[in-house]
This record gives sequence, structure tokens and C-alpha cells, in this order.
Amino acid sequence: MLSLNLPQYETKISEQDGKRVIFDILRKNYVALTPEEWVRQHFVHYLVNCKSFPAALMANEVQITLNGMKRRCDTVVYDNSLNPIAIIEYKAPSVKITKEVFAQIARYNLTLKVRYLIVSNGLQHYCCRMNNESNSYEFLAEIPQYSAI
Repeated sequence: MLSLNLPQYETKISEQDGKRVIFDILRKNYVALTPEEWVRQHFVHYLVNCKSFPAALMANEVQITLNGMKRRCDTVVYDNSLNPIAIIEYKAPSVKITKEVFAQIARYNLTLKVRYLIVSNGLQHYCCRMNNESNSYEFLAEIPQYSAI
């Protein structure tokens, strides 16, 4: 798989039914190894190992209802009271991060009203702090440590 702009970690890759799978530490299960999943697994490990995000307060593929339709947030991060505080959207490395990508995650935030939106394609990472009262946001130079959010 492609080298990413994220720290490497020891991946657990296997084959099931003739398809490559990778172990997801949050779902505690093997999942299909797609380019987007490659990014997700590296990014989750980065957050846990480098930014001290507690794995127990993170969930992958979180289902929400938006305008009567079911959608899935790639990763949601929670505080100690299990309130959502961040939504993370992943794209394959070949996918450019555009305003349409941010529009997608912003729509998810209409339901969850989190403080942070994070987008990564494994090569570029963006984080913005939301002010849901004034419908404004501020891009941050880097993703903060969990203790700062």
C-alpha cells in the first residue's frame, strides 16, 4: 500500500475469502483493506499513539440520521461523558481534499454538533475548531492533543 504522511505502525493484514483485510483496533475486527481504510487505520493509530486519544472513546463507522437518511461518520471521538466532540472523515490518498469534502462532514455536524472536524487523505490533514453557536470555524495548524480538546 501507499506510504502516507503519518507514522508507520505494525499493521495486521490478512486474507479472508480471497480478499485482503486489515485489523481495526476500534472495531476489534478485520475489515476490507481499501485505500480509504488504509488511511483510517493509520490515522487512528496516529491519534492514539501520538495525540493521546483514548481508543475507548473513539468509534468507526458511526451511523447517524441526516434529513431522514442514514449516513455513516468514518470516525467519531467522544469526551468522558460520551458526548461526541470530533468527527473525522477519511478519503483515499488519490482523492483531493476539497470544499465538497468539508461540506460532507459539515452536514454530519448538523446532527452531532461537535467541536472539531478533521479530514485526512493520509497525505494532507485538516482540522478545524467549530463554533456551533455562531456557525463559524477556525482552521488549526495541527491536530491538538486529546487533553486540549
